[in-house]
Amino acid sequence: MIEENAIVISIDQDVASLEIIRNKPCGLCGQSRGCGISIWGKLFGHRPSIFKAKNSVNAKVDEVVVVGLEEGALLWSSFAVYGIPLTLLIVGALIGSTIFADPLHQDRNVAVGALMGLFVGYLWLKGHNQFTTINPQYRPVILRLAEPSSKH
Repeated sequence: MIEENAIVISIDQDVASLEIIRNKPCGLCGQSRGCGISIWGKLFGHRPSIFKAKNSVNAKVDEVVVVGLEEGALLWSSFAVYGIPLTLLIVGALIGSTIFADPLHQDRNVAVGALMGLFVGYLWLKGHNQFTTINPQYRPVILRLAEPSSKH
C-alpha cells in the first residue's frame, strides 16, 4: 500500500476532503502546496488537488492524516490512462495505413485512423473512470492520524 500524508480540508458527514502534503517543495518554484509557476497558474489556476475519502478515523479539519492506495490500483490506473489510449492511437494509425491503402492520401488515412483510435481510447477511458469510481479498490483510504512529528 502506498502511503502519503494529507491535510483534512473539510468534512461532510463521514467523508473528508483531503489535500496531499508534498514532502519536498517543487523544484521549479519552491511551493509545497499548489502550483506557483506563473504560466501554469494562468492556465490552470493555483488550485490544489483535492480528493475525498471516507473519514473512518474521525479526523478533524486541519489535521494531518495518512492516506493509502493499493499499488496495483495505481499501476493499473497509470496504464489505463497512458498505455491504452496510446496503444489504440497506434492501432488506429496502423489500421488507417493498411485498410485504406491509398498511396495518394496515405498520410491523411494514417492521421484519420490515429484520431479514430484516440477517440476510441477516450471512450474507453470514460468507461474506465466510471468503473473506478464504484470499485472500492481504486478509492484512497484514510489509514490513521499522522504522527505529530510528520505534520507540515
